[in-house]
Amino acid sequence: MAELRWHPLTKDWVMIASHRQARPQMPKDWCPFCPGSGKVPDEFDVLKYDNDFPALSQDPPEEDDVATDFFKTAPAYGKCEGILYSSGHTVTLPQLSDSHVRKLVDLWCERFEDLRRDEKMKYIFIFENRGDVVGVTMPHPHGQIYAYPFIPKKLELMVDSSGEYAEENNRCLFCDMLENELKEKKRIIFKNEHFTVFLPFFCEYPYGVYIMANQHKQYITELTEAEKTSLALTIKDTVGMLDSLFDYPFPYMMCMYNAPVNSGDYPDFHFHIEFFPPMRSAEKQKFNASSETGAWAHCNPTSPEEKSI
Repeated sequence: MAELRWHPLTKDWVMIASHRQARPQMPKDWCPFCPGSGKVPDEFDVLKYDNDFPALSQDPPEEDDVATDFFKTAPAYGKCEGILYSSGHTVTLPQLSDSHVRKLVDLWCERFEDLRRDEKMKYIFIFENRGDVVGVTMPHPHGQIYAYPFIPKKLELMVDSSGEYAEENNRCLFCDMLENELKEKKRIIFKNEHFTVFLPFFCEYPYGVYIMANQHKQYITELTEAEKTSLALTIKDTVGMLDSLFDYPFPYMMCMYNAPVNSGDYPDFHFHIEFFPPMRSAEKQKFNASSETGAWAHCNPTSPEEKSI
C-alpha cells in the first residue's frame, strides 16, 4: 500500500507506505551503498541512489479502495532519492575534502533541477538523518531528497509568513531576521562572506543551528559558483563544530529549505538550512514529547545565548 491520505484537521497530506515495513534487515557485514555490493558503481565520489522502498513514486500504485465522500486519498506520486556522500562506509562529512563536499553541493543542485522539471512536483526537500538516535539504520554517509506533489504544512506556514511580512513591510522576513541576529551578535556562531551560522532567537533545540545565505536567494540552484563552494565549506565546518562538542559524530536532522516549485512564485522565501539535533548534552537526549508533538509547542531546556558562546 502506498497512497496519500488527507488529514482534514491540519489540512495536510499523510503518506501511507505500509510496504516499507517489508524492508529487510541489512546484514552487519554488508552495505548496499558500498562498492562491491552490486547496487552501486565500483568507484564514485558522490552518487544519486533511487530509494529501494520509496514512499513516493513517479509510477505510483493504484490507491486502496478506502476513500469515501469524507475520507480523501490521492496517488503517492513523487520521488524518493538517496544521496551518497562518499564510497567510504565510515567516513564522516567533516573528513571529506573541500572539493569533495563541493561535488555534493553540485549533486544537490543537479537533482533539484531535474526533479523540478516534473510539473507535478510542488516541493523538493533535501535532508539528512544522522545517528542511531534519530533512527538511522544505514551508517554509510548519505542524505535524501523527497519530491512531494504538495507543499507540506510547515513549508506552507513558512511561505505564508514570509509573504505576509513582505506585504506589510516590503522587506524579506528572513533577511530582517538575519540582520537583527547580526545586530544582536549574541547568537552568532560564525559568519563568512556568503553564509551566517547562528542559533536563532526562538531556537527550539539546544544546538539547533541555522545556516542562512547572506544574500537573498530562493533556491540552492541560484547560488553563484563562489557561493556553492562557500556552502560546501560552511556545512562541513558546521558539522565539524557539532562533532567537536562532545567528541563524537553528533546526531542531527539537517533540513534544507528552498521555495516551492511549480506552484507560483515565492520571491519572499529565502534559502536556508536548519539543524535539529536531538541531544541536549553528551549523554542526554531532548525528546519531542506531548507538548512538542501533540501541540507543536516547543520547549528548549537551554538558552540560545548560553549555547552560542
